[in-house]
Amino acid sequence: MDYQTVIIGGGPVGFMLASELALAGVKTCVIERLEQPVPHSRALTLHPRTLELLEMRGLLNRFAPQGKKISSGHFSMLDTRLDFSGLDTSTNYTLLLPQAMTGQLLEEYARGLGVDIFRGAEALAVTQNGEMAKTIVREHDGTVRTLRSLFVAGADGAGSIVRKQAGIEFIGTDSTVTAALGDVKLLSPPASGVLSLCTKQGGAMIVPLSPKLYRVVVVSPYRAQTPKDVPVTEEELKADLMRICGTDFGLTDSVWTSRFGNAARQAKQYRNGRVFLAGDAAHIHFPAGGQGLNVGLQDAMNLGWKLAADINGSAPPWLLDSYHAERHPVAEDLLSNTEVQTRLLDFTPAGLHLRSMMSNILAFPEVNQYIAGQISALDVYYKADQKMPAHVLNGTRLSNVELVLPDGKSEQLYNFLRSGKYVLLSLRQEAGHESRSDVFQTVFASFAEPREQWCGVHTALIRPDGHVAWAVDASDPDLSAVIQAGISRWCSAGC
Repeated sequence: MDYQTVIIGGGPVGFMLASELALAGVKTCVIERLEQPVPHSRALTLHPRTLELLEMRGLLNRFAPQGKKISSGHFSMLDTRLDFSGLDTSTNYTLLLPQAMTGQLLEEYARGLGVDIFRGAEALAVTQNGEMAKTIVREHDGTVRTLRSLFVAGADGAGSIVRKQAGIEFIGTDSTVTAALGDVKLLSPPASGVLSLCTKQGGAMIVPLSPKLYRVVVVSPYRAQTPKDVPVTEEELKADLMRICGTDFGLTDSVWTSRFGNAARQAKQYRNGRVFLAGDAAHIHFPAGGQGLNVGLQDAMNLGWKLAADINGSAPPWLLDSYHAERHPVAEDLLSNTEVQTRLLDFTPAGLHLRSMMSNILAFPEVNQYIAGQISALDVYYKADQKMPAHVLNGTRLSNVELVLPDGKSEQLYNFLRSGKYVLLSLRQEAGHESRSDVFQTVFASFAEPREQWCGVHTALIRPDGHVAWAVDASDPDLSAVIQAGISRWCSAGC
């Protein structure tokens, strides 16, 4: 066996997945067709849930200094912004960070963990049998070789060869409308540097990428049917800005332009035997709200620790199938909310009136927090394990709470997740026998501040991705038996 896992696609999602596997000691390689990283960035933001995942692995301090913290987000460019500041998380903001930098930081992290990265290498075919998967690769010098592995993961984008070779359907619709973007210089930028404006002439958004470079996005009803392969010109962007904003802001010197559409597709299944899909290989949509990259990185986190557990012999038989069961519904919801946002980009009089109404509705704090939870992905809840006793916490996400240890010292929960292992959190007052294993670490602690849903909880198993696998109350008559059964069910290959 050449590798335990071969990952096709060297973008942020591929490197995130590779890092999770390498962290658990899994021999992993990444195959990337391009010899050099793409310098341009489709995505610009990392959302609160993604930042939580980075914080769990001790990576947030690498990313945060490179970006700009923004306490809000947007829904279909409506005037009322989504307020992230009140969300139950220590990362209650969006980090403005171009995708190219995100990819660079994750690639450096993966290399540091020992991941082999082959740039300029193209995956030609992927096959599998009951024992292994085979990836035929053409290297940059033309040499063709076959890599044998236990698993293959496709993080190779919308045109995924892995998905096609695995015979997985990509169900959905083609683009019916397109929009344009450009990374440009503005000689007379908006006073604040930022702009979001919708009128009967269309919608425009401007975001500063650096002191001299700006991202301009234009949604024009006059060009909505322009095919994606038609190049975007400076003249087009200037004309649309002039029509929508009354000025072109002195637009000049474009360094990159692109046209994108609202095609919406999702893989029918995220797993076929030894082959898995993540990111754009599994789902594509109109890039509304900046969610695509984030959901892809969250896919990678969900798959990584499960795949590692299976390879290392500690995964129950059902664990790998839970990747599709948990992440497929998340992307279904993603496609739904991006479709809603696309429909709201309606610049007719009735459409603008609807946008005004929706913006007013977003001003209600409860509504704002509800949609902010969707866009930030902090509202993602995984179906509770039906084999464990019911508990309100089962399947929920746990923020980075402050714990008080038996010696009185404080520690953040996420610090215990840096190794990528489960945390068996015991909330009884006195410390018992602290056990460690290759799979989980026992932590005796109490919450520094009371949390209503945790009142009465004796022990909970926290998954490597920060979700609660199960929780049991101190009042449970079979407390010890339930805890042992829960550990065996989640952390033993024989269950």
